[in-house]
Amino acid sequence: MEDELELAKGCRAGDNVARKSLYTLYSKRLLAVCYRYTGDIDVAHDLLHDGFIKIYKSISKFNYRGEGSLELWMNRVMANLSLDYLQQRKKMQEVIVQEEELPDVVELPEKELYEGISDAQLMLFVTELPMGYRTVFNLYVFEEKTHKEIATMLHINEHSSTSQLHRAKSMLAKRIKEYIRNEEK
Repeated sequence: MEDELELAKGCRAGDNVARKSLYTLYSKRLLAVCYRYTGDIDVAHDLLHDGFIKIYKSISKFNYRGEGSLELWMNRVMANLSLDYLQQRKKMQEVIVQEEELPDVVELPEKELYEGISDAQLMLFVTELPMGYRTVFNLYVFEEKTHKEIATMLHINEHSSTSQLHRAKSMLAKRIKEYIRNEEK
């Protein structure tokens, strides 16, 4: 297996073997990024295809910063492409919530209780969130963006970002508790 730097150099040089290796190594993980945002596997596949075209065209902009930096850069390309898709389809709507309208926080079960739930199942729960909640949750949790950054990216106010994250966590907690109850039966 080639390392990231060699793959990037090969792709910059237009080497189709390097491009195929890059796709083979990272396509499943990058598909998961697209799916996490869109919640639609067909759209995720389309975005993955478009994303790799963009990656191949813009690989010259990639700066190697150590092992893992290529994958991180490609994750950002896919996340940004997914966000662009969502915004172009006008599926993002600002939800303005007053503080008193926020639902009660549902506490997550003890970690030991849901450690048995697979990562795939947890990711499925994330994809089931309403689009606005899912997008804010992904940006905050997986992309480690601040509410200010999220608000700027999505053209919403910071309060909307915090309330949507709060609601996403609440919905996930309920879903995990339901899943655990059903598994115990």
